[in-house]
Amino acid sequence: MSTSTEILGHPKGLFVCFATEMWERFSYYGLRALLILYLTKHWEFSDAQSYIIYGAYTSLVYIMPVFGGMLADRILGSRKAVTFGAILLVLGHTGMAFESSLQIFYLSLALIISGVGFLKPNISTMVGALYEEGDPRRDPGFTIFYMGINIGAFTATLLCGYLGEEIGWSYGFGAAGIGMLIGLIIFIWGQDYLEGHAEPTSDLYLEKKYNITYENWAYISGIIMVISSWFLIQNQELVGNLLGGFGAICIAFWLGYSLMKCTPEERDRLIVVGILILFSLIFWALFEQAGSSLNILTDRGVDRTIMGWEVPASMFQSLNAFFIFTLAPLFAFMWLALAKRNIEPSTPLKFAIGIMFVGIGFLVLVFGMKTSSSIQTGVFWIMMIYLLHTIGELCLSPVGLSSVTKLSPKRIVGMMMGMWFFASAAGNFVAGLIARATASEEIGGGSAFDIVQKTAFMDVYTNVGLIALVFGIVLALASPLMKKGMHGIN
Repeated sequence: MSTSTEILGHPKGLFVCFATEMWERFSYYGLRALLILYLTKHWEFSDAQSYIIYGAYTSLVYIMPVFGGMLADRILGSRKAVTFGAILLVLGHTGMAFESSLQIFYLSLALIISGVGFLKPNISTMVGALYEEGDPRRDPGFTIFYMGINIGAFTATLLCGYLGEEIGWSYGFGAAGIGMLIGLIIFIWGQDYLEGHAEPTSDLYLEKKYNITYENWAYISGIIMVISSWFLIQNQELVGNLLGGFGAICIAFWLGYSLMKCTPEERDRLIVVGILILFSLIFWALFEQAGSSLNILTDRGVDRTIMGWEVPASMFQSLNAFFIFTLAPLFAFMWLALAKRNIEPSTPLKFAIGIMFVGIGFLVLVFGMKTSSSIQTGVFWIMMIYLLHTIGELCLSPVGLSSVTKLSPKRIVGMMMGMWFFASAAGNFVAGLIARATASEEIGGGSAFDIVQKTAFMDVYTNVGLIALVFGIVLALASPLMKKGMHGIN
């Protein structure tokens, strides 16, 4: 590759993906920061119902990439899929600015869910496609890409959180929508820098069925995804049943494909990546308390006064993103330095470390809650859980994205990337169930915070912290065998 097509030693296309994903994540995390508070305070759902709606929404956000990845792999290619997804996202975030209709609210969430389904797996696949197999820049490239995600998340949770809580919900959601529109414009402008890596892999998209091209059938499928999401977001328990059934299908596909369609080396690698995906589900089920139960705890059970100003609870979600883009360069340097000395932890061991850190974060917060002199917990302990969880995320998430693209056979990499996000979907739904165990049943969420609810938080967080430590240790013990199955890829 010519140096004229590079910036800072990486393909220019990486930075187009970086900017597009940054603004998409700005819109997503701007909404995420406010959603649980919007449900309890504006629509006055109970905590328990709000957690399930939130869990259903976030799980659907991560399951739709399975379908978006398949449509891109077989028909659209990544570029067209990302463009279509971005258009759906702009429409969805625009609808969120209207506060008067519950059905418009649900439809807006459905548009966002489907838009993420088309954009999220395929822009990650683009990043992997920009590098040749074995290119040592791939992991640092994904880390840079991941920094873009978190710069968007950091600015969104501060700006949208402040606007939504202090001025009005529509201002916070509207700002998120403007961010997504900027992301769409950047992607359309910068498509040439992808250098053909994001085009359809065959001419199937030009062929017709019932006098409609397969490309248009793919877009029609996207509209069906919107309608399905609109129905499911209003029937949250059905989401859990579908996740269970669809999860069984995914596991059957993964095992069947690895055993019957792969060479022995491909089989071993695909089995390893499947196990990593399953363990990532555990991580996300615990990590994703940030937008739900941890957000409610921060709102009601934390002394948020800093220098005389009571900081809005949603703004504390910026801590995760802040720690990521300050620590990510250090992690990228650390992995490279350890690799040069042949002592870099294997991918499975990095996963184990990440899961253990998320467990330690909960246990540290519980310690802070128990030692607080009043019913409210000091703000320091909220900062600590975000720091520890961020360290865990940096060990697992960017490495996970990279491992899926490296270990999966190229012919199904989009599908496996979709399964990576499906694990996040299942984890998010489980996160809603975990959060519900901490819930107040009062209508409107009940702004009062008492010892009963504090105790519920401490009990739940202690249990999940210990469970995470056990799973992390089990994966660490299995990591040498899994490394062998990766056949030299790490």
